[in-house]
Order: sequence, then C-alpha cells, then structure tokens
Amino acid sequence: MGEKDRKTYHIETLGCQMNERDSETIAGMLETMGYARASEWRTAGVIVVNTCSVRENADNRFFGLLGRIKKIKEAAPHTVVAVCGCMMQQQHVVDRVKSTYGWVDIVFGTHNIHEFSRLLANVTDEKAKVVSVWDEGGEIVEGLPAARRYPYKAFVNITRGCNNFCTYCIVPYTRGREQSRGAEQIIGEVRNLCADGVKEITLLGQNVNSYRGRDAADSEQYVDFPDLLYLLSEVEGLSRIRFMTSHPKDFSDKLIRAFAELEKLCPGVHLPVQAGSDHILECMNRGYTKETYLSLLAKLREVLPDIVITTDLIVGFPGETEADFEETMDLIERARFDSAFTFLFSPRKGTPAAEYDAQVSEDVKHRRFNRMVERVNAITLEKNRLYVGRTERVLAEGRSKTDETMLTGRTAGGKLVNFASDDRSIGKFADVEIVGVNTFSFFGRVKDEFQE
Repeated sequence: MGEKDRKTYHIETLGCQMNERDSETIAGMLETMGYARASEWRTAGVIVVNTCSVRENADNRFFGLLGRIKKIKEAAPHTVVAVCGCMMQQQHVVDRVKSTYGWVDIVFGTHNIHEFSRLLANVTDEKAKVVSVWDEGGEIVEGLPAARRYPYKAFVNITRGCNNFCTYCIVPYTRGREQSRGAEQIIGEVRNLCADGVKEITLLGQNVNSYRGRDAADSEQYVDFPDLLYLLSEVEGLSRIRFMTSHPKDFSDKLIRAFAELEKLCPGVHLPVQAGSDHILECMNRGYTKETYLSLLAKLREVLPDIVITTDLIVGFPGETEADFEETMDLIERARFDSAFTFLFSPRKGTPAAEYDAQVSEDVKHRRFNRMVERVNAITLEKNRLYVGRTERVLAEGRSKTDETMLTGRTAGGKLVNFASDDRSIGKFADVEIVGVNTFSFFGRVKDEFQE
C-alpha cells in the first residue's frame, strides 16, 4: 500500500437507513480531514465498519467482516480499523472486540459519532488505540459534514433514539431516549440540500411520526410531525418527501390528512405491524390491536386509494401459537400489503423477549416463515400486476443492480422500476409506462425526455 493510499477510506454499513445516514456523516468528516473514498476497500488506509444489532445476521456479518479485515491489517499494519454503530453500545460486544480483535484501532458508539475526527487523529498522531463509547447522548450535534451517496436525494434525521421499548428490540438501549431536532434546523438543512440539487428527501427516525420539535420563533411552541411536513412542503426546489419508520400508535388523523393535502408527500408509507395476534402484540408492547391497525389502513386508503403500504412482520415470537400465527395470516389477507420485510424472531441479549419462556423451535419458525413469505409475495405480485399499462413518474437513481444495461428508479409510491436510458437521465424525472412486473420490481418504457 503506497503512502497516498493511507489518505483513503472505506465504510462498510450494516443495517438501516439511520446507519446509512450516520455513515454519510462519518464520510463527511473523513473528507474534511483530507481523506478520499477508496476505489477498492482492501486498499483503504482507513476502514470503518458501522454495525447494526437489530438482527442476528447483522451480528454474524460483522464478525465475518472482521475476520477478513484482519488479513488486511496483517499485510498492512498501518491500516486504521474503526468499528462503530449500535453493536458498540452493548458492553458484551465491546468486550469481545477488545479481547478477540485487539488489532481494531477505534471503537465508538452511536452517541459520539461527532467525536470521530478527534478519535482518528489520536490514533494516527499518537499511534494509540481508542475505545470511546458514551452510555448516553447529549444534545444533538448540528452542522456535521456529510458525504452523500446521491447528489439528488438525501436522508435527513429528525429524531434520535426511541421511547417505545418493544420487548424484542435493542434500539432504545443502543440509540438512547428519543430526542427531536429543532424545526428550524431541519428546514434549514433541507433548504441547503435543495440549493445543492437535492430533489427528494427521506426524513429518518426510529419513530419518525412521534417527532415533537420546538419552533425557534416561539420557544414555548412545539411543531409536531404533520406540522413539519407542511413546513417542508414549502421549500423551493423540493419535489418529494418520504419518511420512515413510522409507528402505528402515533399515526394521527392529522398525518393522514397530510397525504391528501400535500402534493410533495409521496403516497407510500412503511408501517410495521409485526404480528396479527392481539396477544402477541401485547407481549411485544406495541400499543395497538389488530383491528385498530386495520382501521388505520382503511383511513389511509380512504384518502388515497392507491397509497403503497409496506410493513415488517416477525414470525416465532416467544409464546406464538398456531392460532396466533393464523391471526397474522388473516391480517396479511385483509391488509394486502404492497410488500413486507419478514423476519424470524431472533433473541437480542438485553431485551425482555430474550428471557421469555416458551421460545418457539427453529423448525416451527421456519415452517411458519415460509408459508407467510409465500403468501406475502403472492399478494405483492397480484398488486404489482395492476400497474401494467399505467404511467408513473420516476426519479432515475442510477444503474440497476441486476442489469447494468438498465437504469433504475422509484415511483412516487416507492415501487422500483427498471428502464432503458443513459446516464444523462440520472437524477432527473420522467413519465415511465409500466410494461411488465415481477414480485420485486417493474419494467418500464420512458414516454418522454427526462426533466430536471
């Protein structure tokens, strides 16, 4: 590895959009320090792994990555290796990294990302290893740099942490208590992004619709999530507003009205239900019932019949009986989701559900999971077929991951569309006729020239 390679970096991001946004911030700090993105991660002078602890497979991926990085470190000892993210907020993980992967140079958590530049400088200047994990976060740090993945769309954090304490979820323990950014700071960030060419934003938070930020014009006045959407819809140059993830218990009628009234608010919502059994929902501490959830979907479809609704589903939560599982299958039939992220329950150390009795056997979990996925995908395909012949407004995002000869983009509702065009279309909008579909994407034909 040459000397100039030491001033390059690679970030491996595991997990959710919040982690992706954190990685953009870390990349921004690195570039401010004079580092450039490496063309190939094995030659990077600084390697950062941003971890996720929500699912067991993310844990396994992390430790598998460390095994591969160890060989790079052995061949080039001056390579700086940093690990961060949600896993690092768990002491037993930090202890394992220190004892088994002692060659890792920097360990830091979700609460002190803003310190990364200083931590890296300590390692490069003083040749010392650093473990700096804050148990709690302070005030949200504003104004950190970001190296965005896309020039025309951006993630915007509006909350940090979570207060829900769902019994299966580690997030409140790794991300901390919920905090909302000030409305003025968010609006200012979005204005700056749009001035820099951004057309679409996705508002992020563990529970985005519980947002409650202060109005800078009146320190006693709060702005709730629908208020924020209305304010952002007035930002010049902004074409689309998305958000995730929302919690059903906090999805107000005022927010539903916003879908009917705000042209820039995309007609798609990710609304995790997790299960269809009231007994399991109570054990999960979700705060709603099956029928109240279905009533919420009915309200959304009343104001916007073609709204795209996606969800999360967990199979095999402790104590789940066949009758409980059938309630979930009934919910799937009645809800008719556009798609769903489906998961086998995996106990996370430190959560109440990990200690529950009546853990469901792996073979039962897999049998139920396979049946559920088959039905979810069948409904998804049925709904997708209704789009054939329609014309959808699509933002071209880049080359398709499955076919480099095609571009890919998303409809306003969030459906993935592949179509023929050249790279000059990337970052622009066009009307695309849907000519074919499968379970996970559409195929389209551009009907007009791409426009800014």
